[in-house]
Amino acid sequence: MLVMSIPEEDFQKYVAAGNIAAKVREQMRRAVSEGTLVIDICEKAEALIRESGGKPAFPCNVSINEVAAHYSSPPLDKKAIPENSIVKVDVGVHVDGYIADTAVTVCLDPEHENLTRAAEEALETAIKLLRPGLSIARFGSAIQKSIQKWGLKPISNLTGHKISRFSLHAGKALPNVFHLSTSRVKVGEIYAVEPFVTTSEAAGRVIRAREAYIFRFVKRKSSKTEHAKQLLNYIEKNFRTLPFSERWLDGCVPSDYHSAAFSELLSSKSLMAYPVFTEASGKRVAQAEHTVVITKDGCRVLT
Repeated sequence: MLVMSIPEEDFQKYVAAGNIAAKVREQMRRAVSEGTLVIDICEKAEALIRESGGKPAFPCNVSINEVAAHYSSPPLDKKAIPENSIVKVDVGVHVDGYIADTAVTVCLDPEHENLTRAAEEALETAIKLLRPGLSIARFGSAIQKSIQKWGLKPISNLTGHKISRFSLHAGKALPNVFHLSTSRVKVGEIYAVEPFVTTSEAAGRVIRAREAYIFRFVKRKSSKTEHAKQLLNYIEKNFRTLPFSERWLDGCVPSDYHSAAFSELLSSKSLMAYPVFTEASGKRVAQAEHTVVITKDGCRVLT
């Protein structure tokens, strides 16, 4: 066993989560087609995770064209996959809080297939490069060069991220562009590695949209109403610090009171919302992602 800093029992939970995530990712790759409802893709992925013995680490993301990340269907979503689109499907699985995160881009437009190929090649470059002692600055530079070799741009303000138990973003980022940093990769660290690629004429960065469909428990604050308190109790117990979808709250409180209770929790900042990220100039984006563990000899792909 090459990961000496992670107890074997815990590491095997990462492995189990990774196996489930990889299986679901490949099934979702085949599920994306023109006209398919996004909510059907999200709910199928989340159901497969549960049926396979894991739990969703976050709501399935289905981000289309210029949307780079964080679109997951709200309740009763009617959005469908459009013709000639480029679709990112991002799934997360946890087993007892040990998380695996992976994504695939399905390109339904041959003219933008190069975006998908560039993202996948940049991910391969990252996997070959990652090892103990690697500087974060060198990592970002290598990913940037890999993408620019295609005549394309990396998204400068989206990064890979360190993962720990019940924490998707555990304090250390893996940038997709050169970034001054003295930080280095260490044995036993778990990372979600995710290059994002856009066109050469794009701004190459994302902005926050007004809408948000993914949420997370932040801290317990006093609730004005019993229904808000009841809803917060359910969220904290079932999702802890991991992101969730409002779709997952169906039936927690009577439907007539749900909207007001949920709004109260957001207003009190008991919950936070993750805004949808879109490419600033409206250009299309591709993504590829694996979760890896840093070993003494390099890294091992878990997904």
